[in-house]
Amino acid sequence: MGAPTAYEKHDHRRCIKDALQAARQICKASGARLTSLREQVLMKVWQSHKPLGAYAILEQLAAEGQGHPAPPTVYRALDFLQEHGLVHRLSSLNAYIGCDLPGEPHDSQFLICRHCQTTVEMAAEPVSQALTSCAAARGFTIHHSSVEIVGSCPNCQAAV
Repeated sequence: MGAPTAYEKHDHRRCIKDALQAARQICKASGARLTSLREQVLMKVWQSHKPLGAYAILEQLAAEGQGHPAPPTVYRALDFLQEHGLVHRLSSLNAYIGCDLPGEPHDSQFLICRHCQTTVEMAAEPVSQALTSCAAARGFTIHHSSVEIVGSCPNCQAAV
């Protein structure tokens, strides 16, 4: 059995530990510098499976006594993490979520619960292939896709 999904109760500290380990490996292999702030931002993104915006990250850092970094500093950290395949930006929410497949180029589909905001990343190859096929039929070439699917997670469905 694999790792628990975001909808199952689990230890988020493990998610954070795994994300930091992957980030350190990826940055070491590419010669990139994983600064303390970048690590802290990555930890904030992975603290739950809910998308987090830059200003929410700023507020959390300040509340924890991490100083008051300027918004551009946090945005640069998020850009770095995104460029290295460690987080994804969810356009519809203007927020970020940790990447389940760090360092592996992939197209993703995100299941976003409209009630609790819990988000699960999928990298379903059949979905990517269907999008590529439909686009090709119209003469369009996809370079990257990110699909955001809004619905209700199992926990919120059970609560109704």
